[in-house]
Amino acid sequence: MYDQPSDDDLRHLQLRHGSRLALRHLVEAGLDVLPMPGAGQTLARWRVLAEVAAHDLSLVKLFEGHTDALAIQAELGGGLSASEGARWATWCAEPPDARVIAEEERCTAIRLSGTKAWCSGAASVTHAVVSCWNRDGEPWLAAVAMDQPGVRVTDEGWHAVGMADSASVDVRFDHAAATAIGRPGDYTRRPGFWQGGAGIAACWFGGALGIARAAHALMGKAPDPHRLAHLGAIDAALTPAAALLREAAAWIDRHPRDDARQVALRARLAVEQAANEVMRHAGRALGAGPLCRDRAFARAMADLPVFLRQSHAERDLAALGMLASQDVGKEPSSWML
Repeated sequence: MYDQPSDDDLRHLQLRHGSRLALRHLVEAGLDVLPMPGAGQTLARWRVLAEVAAHDLSLVKLFEGHTDALAIQAELGGGLSASEGARWATWCAEPPDARVIAEEERCTAIRLSGTKAWCSGAASVTHAVVSCWNRDGEPWLAAVAMDQPGVRVTDEGWHAVGMADSASVDVRFDHAAATAIGRPGDYTRRPGFWQGGAGIAACWFGGALGIARAAHALMGKAPDPHRLAHLGAIDAALTPAAALLREAAAWIDRHPRDDARQVALRARLAVEQAANEVMRHAGRALGAGPLCRDRAFARAMADLPVFLRQSHAERDLAALGMLASQDVGKEPSSWML
């Protein structure tokens, strides 16, 4: 049985290492050893992601990328045999102006060249799983060690105030040695793609939970009716989002090899909406004071809107609507009590 880390584990690490935990602290403490998605304990995995997110959203951006890289390699096989304590990233954003090309050498050995954008934690990780393209124009995944001459971490590409500590800069590859993971196209074909996408919603939920906890703690002993109304709105937003995440995790564990796209999109969009409601009501309940005087609260309120934009907004809504419309002549089963 998986022994889930608790919020106390994070507090103990914070006492030991100071208020700003780093990815290496979580790895050294063994808190990155999570159940694989779809292996029967998906909710336990998401609870850890949510607790880290409630503590620090930039940190969970790195932590989720690290645990996702481990899950990808476990699912597809291959990758690098990294030393104990290795800190991984997952860099699979594909903006049109930044593309990495993979040239095959022998067996699984390949060479990477090009620019990868939005590389969170590039200056602090030891290895990365990177999306790339072969000469036939097919998408591929590669594992690459960062400590080599063909890898250059820049200070370009990230100017945001929110999520500033994720340091999501551009990385340039110049004939860098790498190892192919799976076969071309495997990244999005594998069941873990949408299972991991739903896990991102757990991170967003954790960010909203951290803000809600702060709002709850700052209400005071005798909050006025207006503050209580805002707290009630926060409760009404978070509670159904949490229920939907629990339902999504249970569905994934019951259907580990099925396409979880609809389940993931529904969870992501519902949690995004709930997170926006939590931020709106927390700000109106507490006023400017915590935003100006409470560093952790102010940082969370700045970080979460940026992290939420990992959602594709109306494109995701349209995709979910398309899936819902495919049940011709009847409403989706998820609408029924």
